[in-house]
Amino acid sequence: MLPPPEDISDWYSAEVQPHAGELRAWLGGKFPGLNDFDDLVQEALTRVWRERQARPVPSPRALLYTTARNLALDQIRRRQVVRIDALAELAELTVLEDSPSAADTTARNQELDLLTQALQSLPERCRQVLTLRKIYGLSQREIAVQLGISEHTVEAQVGNGMKRCTEFLARHGLP
Repeated sequence: MLPPPEDISDWYSAEVQPHAGELRAWLGGKFPGLNDFDDLVQEALTRVWRERQARPVPSPRALLYTTARNLALDQIRRRQVVRIDALAELAELTVLEDSPSAADTTARNQELDLLTQALQSLPERCRQVLTLRKIYGLSQREIAVQLGISEHTVEAQVGNGMKRCTEFLARHGLP
């Protein structure tokens, strides 16, 4: 059974209203980033009043502070939420992709296939020397030691291989 309205008014004046000033100060210390404590206190007071109309409130001060704290936290959370309409504006922006297009990727793959064919068309020793020099980046001296040939032979094979690869690629339409 709910109390008559005049009992609620008396209860509110005696049990809730006197805490409004200290609640405002408490909110200011606990949540310094918020700027309108009067609205938070008023909303908390209103919610406690409504709660008392629905059912008895055993600890009005505790309910008041808990309600005010939750309202303050809600306000902080709302500030952190990104506006959806701002996201829609971002979606409208055109963004340039740094990645190559499908056509560029296909052309590059075809060029690599032709280069592979050009290397495979070389004589065995020439292909070994050119691969070690141009793909693995070994020096002429390192190649000579690894393959047991002279540095002069390495130099000649690299020159010969480059010339043959260039001619092969030119025959297939690449500069």
